Amino acid sequence: MENQMELQDTTKVGVLERIAYGFGDFGCNIIYTAMTTYLLFYYTDYAGVNAAAVGFIMLISRFLDGLTDVAMGMIVDRTKTKYGKARPWILRMAIPFGVAGVLLFSVPTQWESTWKLIYVFLTYNLVSSVLYTAINVPYSSLNALMTQDPYERSVLSIFRNLLATLGTLIINSYTLTLVNYFGDDASAWTKTFSIFGVFAVLAFMINFFGTKERVKPINEESTEISFKEGIQALFKNKYWMMVTGILMLLFINMALTTGSTVYYAKSILGNNQIAQMINSLMNIAQIVSMFLVAPFVKRLGKRNSMGIGLIIQSIGTVLIVVLGGSIFGIYASSIVRGIGGAFSGAVMWAMVSDTVDYGEWKTGLRMEGLTNSASSFGYKVGNGLGSALLGVILSLGGYAGQATVQSAQALISINFVFWVLPIAINMVILLVLFFYKLDGEFEGMVADLNQRKNQ
Repeated sequence: MENQMELQDTTKVGVLERIAYGFGDFGCNIIYTAMTTYLLFYYTDYAGVNAAAVGFIMLISRFLDGLTDVAMGMIVDRTKTKYGKARPWILRMAIPFGVAGVLLFSVPTQWESTWKLIYVFLTYNLVSSVLYTAINVPYSSLNALMTQDPYERSVLSIFRNLLATLGTLIINSYTLTLVNYFGDDASAWTKTFSIFGVFAVLAFMINFFGTKERVKPINEESTEISFKEGIQALFKNKYWMMVTGILMLLFINMALTTGSTVYYAKSILGNNQIAQMINSLMNIAQIVSMFLVAPFVKRLGKRNSMGIGLIIQSIGTVLIVVLGGSIFGIYASSIVRGIGGAFSGAVMWAMVSDTVDYGEWKTGLRMEGLTNSASSFGYKVGNGLGSALLGVILSLGGYAGQATVQSAQALISINFVFWVLPIAINMVILLVLFFYKLDGEFEGMVADLNQRKNQ
């Protein structure tokens, strides 16, 4: 087992390749951001689907993700082509993923509610449980396959989050504008995401042709890891469990805050168009801050950088209350939260890649695909739980999608998911980070791995 990988690959990845790598998450986020920010709003206010029913579908779908994520991880680990083990799947899944994203926003509005829910269930799972998994698990594995240099991985993670946030910015800035341009009805959403789907496909093409897998097994004929072996190894990897839990909580927060923004803008501020400005300011602040984060990560490490980001995000969220919920306060909050988000976004994927090396050191098994697939399941569970919580809490609060005025209880529920719950979740993540010590152990661990491989 100890000779599975070559010596640590510390190749410095060029700027153009870093950008090409980041375009993979740009493509993913074109659809992913739409799912977290606007999909529930589209279902409730345009397609006429019950919020609680949709939330339940999203929650159930997360358990299906568990099967498909792990299966895709095993497939990636067993893939052997001239392009590597991850990049071929990005090429194969790009067009199907773009097309399926359009189908999400094409609910037949003339159908009865039961048939609408069936359509939602099928298309949501096609995108989330099948095609997103088939393209995102290989993409997530690329970081660990391009280099083993820990700082270089952090830089790649920064570019990933930078381009992902750019994709998010485009969705947040232009979705409602394009929907209005195309007629502000259900079919307008289909037309809008036909455009975005093309952008997603092009982004994946750039990612495929612009990157290279460098970290390869020394023994190409080594025995393949069985499913049982792989799962057992994952649960011996304490840092993988911590990072997976952190990802789940981060994405619960993301789904809650971005998904509730349009409801907050429409029902609290009186204009759903303000949601674009709220999210856009947050995205722009995050993009600008991304260019300044690398020195902090190099000096402070991944764990401490994430912790700082979470504290900044929480301060930004508190500003909503301190400044009285005014438009100025909301905009200021968005900027501060975007700055905090840059720190978390810069390191979270590099932390997953570091757990691949820890897993190899701990168990003798190196599993880029399975490790990232299981983490993918964790953050998709987070996204699903966040969306489900949003739908359920709004439903319990009595939110009526097509009502002109919401009840006092509905307004309380919107405030709760927009800022109260996100702060509480940040505090839980900070507690988990207290026990994460891999940054300090990484250099010695890699030295030990290299010593074993030389024996």
